[in-house]
Amino acid sequence: MRLKPQYLFALILIGALILAFAVGTVINATGKAGKAEAKTAASTKAADPTVQAVLTPEVARAYSVTIRGRTESARSVVVKSETAGVVAATPAVEGSLVRKGAVLCRLNIDARQATLDQARATLRSRELQHKASTELAAKGYRSQTQLLQDQANLDAASAVVRQAEIGVEQMNIRAPFNGVFDKREAEIGTYLSPGQACGTMIELNPLLIVGDLPETEASKVRVGANATAQLTSGEALSGRVRYAAREADAQTRTYRVEVTASNPNLIRSGLSASVKIGSGVGPAHLVPLSSLVLDAKGRQGVRYVLDDNRVAFSPVAVLEETPQGIWVTGLQGPVRIITVGQSYVAEGQKVRVGVAR
Repeated sequence: MRLKPQYLFALILIGALILAFAVGTVINATGKAGKAEAKTAASTKAADPTVQAVLTPEVARAYSVTIRGRTESARSVVVKSETAGVVAATPAVEGSLVRKGAVLCRLNIDARQATLDQARATLRSRELQHKASTELAAKGYRSQTQLLQDQANLDAASAVVRQAEIGVEQMNIRAPFNGVFDKREAEIGTYLSPGQACGTMIELNPLLIVGDLPETEASKVRVGANATAQLTSGEALSGRVRYAAREADAQTRTYRVEVTASNPNLIRSGLSASVKIGSGVGPAHLVPLSSLVLDAKGRQGVRYVLDDNRVAFSPVAVLEETPQGIWVTGLQGPVRIITVGQSYVAEGQKVRVGVAR
């Protein structure tokens, strides 16, 4: 059957319209896909969080161990009587500074002075007798045996005098070293037997600062290391470690350490102190206090940015807190420490880095 020209034209027109619609649909879909991909890429790029970081160099810094301590006297001695007697005088004032050899308590001499005088008189007699014997022996009127006997008598008399002098001197109970006469145990009229106390002497210059090292810090302290102590009274002392225990206390599992320091102002014993002991020199970084964070394992550390702008975490140990920040160990080389946004990023995450102000 042959179509009429007007029908054929209508069919051709309808086919052209359908083809044009199909091509437009394909082109529109392709454009939307490209825009979607561009939008997805833009949103992906915008999803990288922005943090601020500061480049922190590695520097050599002195390490130290800080402990709580207290001041103690270098020596504390209870001064006791060597002989028996009644206290006749107490020249030293309780709590005063006294020199070595100063009389703390003086006992009543009683008959000891008379015994000394008698011994000295006997010694003078023996000396004259020995002199006469020597002269007679030189002239041949005295035998060698008699001369030796007179010499022995002279030596014996000299020994008796020395013994009597010691007995008299023991009536003076003296300070064994320069220090403070901290406490008097005997007053005038007190009878002291041998071994009874006159009082207590303490040595405050040099002064000891003692403390206890935990097990984790004990290996860092050496005898001779420099140390400083800040006292609760406000004074500061500098000295050196003179003793570091090798055996731990059975109860506390800590190690006693003693620092000796010059104390010309006679700072008191028993004051609390913060003691900082030097333990060598090593690498350290100064970071802001606010940059410290905890990781998933509960470790204290800092987050920093790697060369490829990914976040990393490193645990650190605090050395010292200063107004400028805190000194820490555990990092290596120059590090870009995240100072803003460190709590909102995770390890391995890619970030955009801004300069910290």
